[in-house]
Amino acid sequence: MSNSTYILDETLLASGGQRFLNYILDFIFVIIIFVMICMFVGILIGLFGLDGLREAMDDLGDFGWNMVLMFIYLSYFFVTEGIFGRSIGKFITGTVLVDENGEKPDFGSVVKRSFSRLIPFDNFSFLGNRGWHDSISDTYVVNKKALEEEVRLFHELKLIGVTEAES
Repeated sequence: MSNSTYILDETLLASGGQRFLNYILDFIFVIIIFVMICMFVGILIGLFGLDGLREAMDDLGDFGWNMVLMFIYLSYFFVTEGIFGRSIGKFITGTVLVDENGEKPDFGSVVKRSFSRLIPFDNFSFLGNRGWHDSISDTYVVNKKALEEEVRLFHELKLIGVTEAES
């Protein structure tokens, strides 16, 4: 049997429109998570009179709140793409994060990809061919159904000409 490995066909890449919609949807979910955390902390302060926590929140300032939001933003992608290979936006648009072999990338690539999102203007770099966070981490965002079909056909074609003794 042949040991050939599937290599991603770049025609499967998600469109710029899909990528932009992923960005908008994921940003909305990050903001929702941020608001929910703030509400939870507010409820804790109200119920248990945690004045120290309230004062700490008051003292954060713009820089501190930006750091909190950045932590949530990075954590969102660490968790969703690290575990599922897809963020919520990618689930909705039918796209998936893969490596060059069409498989879920390792966690190190997800971490590299997530930190690369902090590069200024990275959010719009995907409007070209591939986003900077894609090229830096050697990952691709592709249409999930088209990828599954392509991989299935690849493996079926590998079996053509293989005798029963070889398989």
